[in-house]
Amino acid sequence: MVPGNQQAQIKDLVHYGAYVPKSGVDWCNKMVNEIQVKSILNKHKKRDDWFLDDYSVNPYYGCQINCLYCYIRGSKYGTNMGRTLSAKMNAPSVLRKQVKSRARKKEYGIIFFSSQEAYLPIEKKYKLTRRLLDVALLYRFPVHIATKSTLVLRDLELLKNIDRNAVLPADLIDVLARGVIISFSFSSLDEELGKIFETGAPPPEKRLETMRLCKEEGFLVGVNLIPVLPFLSDSKEQVGDMIRKAKAYGADFVRVGSLNLYGDGPADSRTLFFQALGRHFPELILKYKELFHTHPSLPWSYQKKLEEMSIKLCEEIGIKYGIV
Repeated sequence: MVPGNQQAQIKDLVHYGAYVPKSGVDWCNKMVNEIQVKSILNKHKKRDDWFLDDYSVNPYYGCQINCLYCYIRGSKYGTNMGRTLSAKMNAPSVLRKQVKSRARKKEYGIIFFSSQEAYLPIEKKYKLTRRLLDVALLYRFPVHIATKSTLVLRDLELLKNIDRNAVLPADLIDVLARGVIISFSFSSLDEELGKIFETGAPPPEKRLETMRLCKEEGFLVGVNLIPVLPFLSDSKEQVGDMIRKAKAYGADFVRVGSLNLYGDGPADSRTLFFQALGRHFPELILKYKELFHTHPSLPWSYQKKLEEMSIKLCEEIGIKYGIV
């Protein structure tokens, strides 16, 4: 039984999951396209090393979180991502057919929710993520929820059932022994940076509080510091503060990743990110141009230094780096 005060906290944060700051896009007045799809389950060639998923699903096209650095921008799915939004109305029935076949063949694996945010504000209306989770439970597939939203709290009872009943791949049974992973994504703990680079996301403190409640409900939870932002949230002191905060709020693990900026089109992440830098941090423009001069990813030397620093910080602070 959840204590009364915790029930109230969960209720407040679930309501917050439908909130979008006035400074962002007026999503309530945007048209949502209701579409039909032929496939919803994406099978990876090999398991993802970071998130442990063998499959992924995306209930929606487009995203209301509106992160300027999103790696989807720069792809065909990122065109007008902040203005075009589609709900895959038949996704639950399509997933049921696809996982039924996989379950019959014992091809169990973790389903990742999702490469785009699965708990968009419109999820309160469409409930596609919840209905996809119902299918995962029916066929006993484990899931990894990676989110910036507080709306995940709505589905905790359903996720508890998945956690208890999911069938893990044989090689994960001993090392994971859980059917649900819930991780929360951050680029910084600075609320003002969030208002610039991820305008539709709840403030970092709300995400941390949501994670704490998930932990208190018995889930395996973690923090994805992905991406940290060069010269804005990637210093040893800043990453260390984020890791310490993650531990204080109950995180079982932390993973740290670097920034990628794709494309030169008007809706691509590189274009939008540099525009934001020009408005808010013009002194960083030349430094970013040097870092992203030839490639959308940061230099390997930067990535290696960041990972080594993060692993050492996790060891010092006393928290696991990575899920397993």
